[in-house]
Amino acid sequence: MPAAGSADLPGGAASGGPDTGTTADAAAPPTRAAPVQPPAGRARRRPSTSRRVGFVLATYAFVVTMLGTTLPTPIYPLYRERFGFSQLMVTVVFATYAVGVIAALLLFGRLSDQVGRRRALLPGLLASAASAAVFLLADNVGALLVGRVLSGLSAGVFTGTATATLLDLAPPHRRGRATLVATIANMGGLGCGPLLAGLLSQYAPNPLRLTFVVDLALLVPAAVGIWLMPETVEVTGPARLRPQRPRVPPSARSVFVGVALAAFAGFAVLGLYTAVAPAFLGAVLDPPNRAITGLVVFAVFASSACGQASLDVVTRRLAAPGRPPERIGLTVGCAGLVLGMGVLALGLATSSVAGLVIGGVISGASQGIAFRAGLAAVNAASPADRRAEAASAFFVVAYVALSLPVVGVGLLVELTSLTTAGLVFAAIVAALAIVVLSLLRAGAGAAAAGGAATDGAVPVPARDR
Repeated sequence: MPAAGSADLPGGAASGGPDTGTTADAAAPPTRAAPVQPPAGRARRRPSTSRRVGFVLATYAFVVTMLGTTLPTPIYPLYRERFGFSQLMVTVVFATYAVGVIAALLLFGRLSDQVGRRRALLPGLLASAASAAVFLLADNVGALLVGRVLSGLSAGVFTGTATATLLDLAPPHRRGRATLVATIANMGGLGCGPLLAGLLSQYAPNPLRLTFVVDLALLVPAAVGIWLMPETVEVTGPARLRPQRPRVPPSARSVFVGVALAAFAGFAVLGLYTAVAPAFLGAVLDPPNRAITGLVVFAVFASSACGQASLDVVTRRLAAPGRPPERIGLTVGCAGLVLGMGVLALGLATSSVAGLVIGGVISGASQGIAFRAGLAAVNAASPADRRAEAASAFFVVAYVALSLPVVGVGLLVELTSLTTAGLVFAAIVAALAIVVLSLLRAGAGAAAAGGAATDGAVPVPARDR
């Protein structure tokens, strides 16, 4: 779960980004290209749907593209058996996804503003189809690595642009709902991938092939839909591809430290469940069931989407004078991560499937709340013309967290055991969340004393207060 660092960035890999029309986000909408009607001549040369139908088609394409990025999750054990590699290599294969995403964030962030939404989304679908084809024909671990990079490219190109497209196609008074749809499409798609692959690999023949044949079949109507959808950006000149270096504006640096730690902890949890959950569940389920594995991972991503969607409710219920909504969301999210890691650790120590599932659901919901609140805080602290730049840095941190920690878990599994590696991971994530809670408390104390919060605390900006 998208492209950050561009005018396309109303949402992220886990969407639910800044332009949601919510209490936490309304004061800090991202900079993005103003949607315009395409020239009449262009519309006559190509069949086009209405904007309402285009919204549905773009949503479908968003779901299918994100679904493809997590399809391999339940079948990693089958690849291990076929190609004879270790759990460490499983995490490395998974982590190469982040290489593709980050490359897309830095290289293609502004592409759709220059060539149009359709012309940016179609290559994203092509990358997704290429990834599925590589997995379909894979006969060694090198092919899996290539497939994961292509999958990351598709997600990096697609996420921000698809979210911007949905906002463009929605009526102005429905923009908040459009971003909620983007959140559900993004995280729901990520969750549906393991669920679909788990069911197919458990109950249908030839799981390492059929899974990706189905994926390719789903991508065909997605490509047709994007081709037919109305363009919302006027193309005025040739595209210029420029790598973007993520930077944090000085005004946002004190905020960024804390929220980046929270994002790192939350995305590390998503990475753990996506890459290593099949091994954890395989060790405690007798016999192993890939459909159950897919259902568990689906539940984690669905919880993240629910957490992002529930931020308004959380902040309204806990609202108090002097407590900005972003700080409330970060506090609740990080506290939930500590609780979720505690339940996960208990489940690992007792070989309890219920503990693994409940810990994942709590952690997923908490990650969603903290992620959306953190992104809103970064946007609120950044100048309007540098919000996308700051968000780009935020997402780079998130995708690094999605990949590197699980490689560490894989290495620990080789040196110790699956349970020990999981317990160490849970302890580190909980510790990061506690650090953020401490920074939030320090920032609140400094604000209450009437002074500036120290650098590194999380002094959520006053914005329009």
